[in-house]
Amino acid sequence: MNMHRNFNYGTDKLTTAKAIDIASGKIKGILGDEAGKKVRTSQQHVQRIVESNKTVYGINTGFGILANTKISEEDTITLQHKILQSHSVGVGDSIPSEIAKLMLITKVHALAQGYSGVRPETIERILWFIENDVIPVVPEKGSVGASGDLAPLAHLFLPLIGLGEVFFQGTRYKAQDALNKFSLKPIQLGPKEGLALINGTQFILSFAIKAVKRMHNCLEAADIIGGMSLEALTGTKAPFDERLHELRPFAGNKLVAQRLRLLLKDSAIMRSHVDCGRVQDPYSLRCMPQVHGASRNAWLHLKELTEIELNAVTDNPIIFSGDDTISGGNFHGQPLALPLDYTCFAAAEIGNIADRRCYLLLEGKWGLPMLLMKNVGLNSGFMLPQYTTAALTTENKTLCFPASADSIPTSLGQEDHVSMGSISARKLNKVLDNLEYILAIELLTACQAIEFRRPLKSSEILEFAHEHVRQFVSFAEEDRIFADDIEKIKNIIADFSFVEKVNEFAESKNIRLNESYSDFVI
Repeated sequence: MNMHRNFNYGTDKLTTAKAIDIASGKIKGILGDEAGKKVRTSQQHVQRIVESNKTVYGINTGFGILANTKISEEDTITLQHKILQSHSVGVGDSIPSEIAKLMLITKVHALAQGYSGVRPETIERILWFIENDVIPVVPEKGSVGASGDLAPLAHLFLPLIGLGEVFFQGTRYKAQDALNKFSLKPIQLGPKEGLALINGTQFILSFAIKAVKRMHNCLEAADIIGGMSLEALTGTKAPFDERLHELRPFAGNKLVAQRLRLLLKDSAIMRSHVDCGRVQDPYSLRCMPQVHGASRNAWLHLKELTEIELNAVTDNPIIFSGDDTISGGNFHGQPLALPLDYTCFAAAEIGNIADRRCYLLLEGKWGLPMLLMKNVGLNSGFMLPQYTTAALTTENKTLCFPASADSIPTSLGQEDHVSMGSISARKLNKVLDNLEYILAIELLTACQAIEFRRPLKSSEILEFAHEHVRQFVSFAEEDRIFADDIEKIKNIIADFSFVEKVNEFAESKNIRLNESYSDFVI
């Protein structure tokens, strides 16, 4: 990718991939002339409101239940400073710096559309934080996901006014100390700017962006690993026949069936048992298109809604002109909270079915040794890794209670229905943490099992996947500390390299696993 490619905040369309590329430095985000002009015009509208003494929420009034409390013109600046202080009530561990950086990026894109009344200078200072990797410290808990992600966004922007903390080059600094390193002074917020900074869904959204990429990677890995387990268990590819899935044409199901057909193509293992007499495979093998596919459909829904939110204005009030402002509810997190919860179930189900395949691989059926070792008794073999998948699968089930099903009134009842989407977003990423481990254990187990089919080989793609794993973990002749193996394999799944390497190999053989399903690609 061209390292000098620019993204124009406020005018170009932002996608999950572009947001991640901006965060990683592959694309440079800028405030172009067109967006800068719109931002300046919007700020002038706010200034006219202040000078006219017209009452507009958040510009010359208090916030939340204090919306009817008038603020004098001379106090409007102080009001914006105080809102960042008063709303900085987050608790718990700090969120990953990558998520905090995505929050900065997505907030700039929303502000740059010119409906928030902030100054271009304020946006440029936020861009400075992004470009110099001076990333605010944001506690993970405290948002109820309505009236925006108030607490995390307040912490995110404290460093603008010299307060709070930041991470810079791996060290945690007081924000003022970090600014001093660069000979910068804190900025003074203008009318409405504090409110514009903290109203929005950027905490929920940034976790959603990360989840979209992580979930996609897990779905891609699950098909590959599931195919390897099926080969090790001498399962049949008949349930992946295209004709079958045209009779029930869910897009995700059809894609998974196509991927499995291609992943298993020309397998000698598959040919070796064509006439074995087995009538049906267990559901965790036979129904991969239906189960993996349903999770892909859920993922696609989240991706589509996330990309709508990426290009939305979620501030309040919205400034159309000096005479036309609307105090509405674009900050409410419900549009993302529901699909985040739904995707949480979808991710947990991928782990659930993967655990079932791990169990099947250990049973000692269909020519495999029990527990995948020849000398069991003295050795426990792969018995205990499946304990871990069972534990993680159950933990994921406990995380599936939908946070968005609950609402607790806040702001003395002014904010009487909230989304809890921030919890939905964090919870999904916890489920994905566990899922990466579950898939790693299935991959480790499938690689062990498939070697008992030698000298028969699987397809070119699955043999490549097996050889790639063997660069990190060897065949186990006897017991060892499998936690070390699990961690190594989890790392190549979590850093996306396992899927990327397999996809690159497939492309080198002119096999496009996702051909005709571009919606399912990031």
